[in-house]
Amino acid sequence: MIRTATPADVPAIHAMIRELAEYERALESAKATEEQLRDALFGEHPAVFGLIAEESGTPVGFALWFRNFSTWTGTHGVYLEDLYVRPAHRGAGHGKSLLAALAQICIRRGYGRFEWSVLDWNEPSIGIYKSIGAQPMDEWTVFRLTGEALHELAATADANAA
Repeated sequence: MIRTATPADVPAIHAMIRELAEYERALESAKATEEQLRDALFGEHPAVFGLIAEESGTPVGFALWFRNFSTWTGTHGVYLEDLYVRPAHRGAGHGKSLLAALAQICIRRGYGRFEWSVLDWNEPSIGIYKSIGAQPMDEWTVFRLTGEALHELAATADANAA
């Protein structure tokens, strides 16, 4: 069963995010707290939305997403930040069901795109994504600015504004 996440799901989502980070070999980078997640999902101005895959009343997977926007199509889209199904529950269709629920959100709201990133080495997930008709965007490269480089660039905005 797929349902919308509730505030009561935050501890389970937080735990699964940590499991996902460990799977992706980056546990030390998973610094989000339950409080941050609660605020992002259910605060005054939610920035992210969540779905829960449930089995016998227990959360076994989740998807966190946010709206993006295409200047080319003039429509919003869904960007899937994270999708995770606990190992003991994989192969039961939870991942595909989460993806289908997100596709349904796109269609109902008139969104033109549903996008996400996947690690190059994550062949099991890549196989699932290709099996549902998703296409890799091989001509695009993801860039990220964090830490000191982010602060240095931000400082140039202050210098240019003066």
